[in-house]
Amino acid sequence: MLLVYALVRYRARAGETSEPPQVFGSVQIELAWTIIPILIIVTLFLGTARVLFSVQDARKPSTAVDVIVVGHQFWWEFRYPQYNIVTANEMHVPVSSQAAPRPTFMKLTSADVIHSFWVPQLAGKTDLLPNRVNEMWIEPLETGLFVGQCAQFCGTQHAKMLLRVYVDSPEQFQEWIANQRKAQSEISGTAPDLAQPAGGGQTINAHDGQLVFEQQACINCHTVAGTVANGRYGPDLTHLMSRETLAAGATTNTRENLKAWIDDPNMFKPGSLMPAMHLTDRQDAQITAYLLTLK
Repeated sequence: MLLVYALVRYRARAGETSEPPQVFGSVQIELAWTIIPILIIVTLFLGTARVLFSVQDARKPSTAVDVIVVGHQFWWEFRYPQYNIVTANEMHVPVSSQAAPRPTFMKLTSADVIHSFWVPQLAGKTDLLPNRVNEMWIEPLETGLFVGQCAQFCGTQHAKMLLRVYVDSPEQFQEWIANQRKAQSEISGTAPDLAQPAGGGQTINAHDGQLVFEQQACINCHTVAGTVANGRYGPDLTHLMSRETLAAGATTNTRENLKAWIDDPNMFKPGSLMPAMHLTDRQDAQITAYLLTLK
């Protein structure tokens, strides 16, 4: 409105040929509108730099939890070196408080291409780069589930490379740690039937499923601590049934979905690097019965 007023009020009139009077500025005013903005910008810069350095160079307290995050196509690996634990896709961290601070310090890297760790409610994005380790830390003050995903296009299944961060109470976190540190034993041949009867009156049990699992290529990619399965290419399955989702959050972790995932991973995640083994329906059911015991 002021611009329109100035254009109308001070426009050239008919018959005017001379220039308007030339008014020169005030030194005091020019100094004021130069120095004051400079002082404001310098103050904002120093305050921002102080906060950035305090966050990036925060001193790690002795109570902090260390987590190594490794991005894979197309899933997340979480290693807890303090507890000798490896899990996948679902990260558990303890809640922190002013009275008992318990932040989580993470080292992030990639096993293949560039990924990006992003849980909006907990922190900003941090990239995971091959042959490089980036660092970040979080200090959640409330318990609950916080959902995020890879924020860097990393291939066909980038959109379904989800992740879940569970912020547990101190008691829940210690209980989770204790369970994750347990190894799985070989299942005896006298184990009870754990699945529904198969066709022809035959039953499916976990022992048979473990034998099929260990006779297939599954053990080349997956680890089940305490057994002969020691693959490193795919997610650690030692406590698979303690997770709520399959395939990095692509679907819920139920008996039906687990069996369908084993039969054809591309049903849930087209472009997944896990191949369909083309097993029989009975073999799929046997492996499912075995995996259901990995709690």
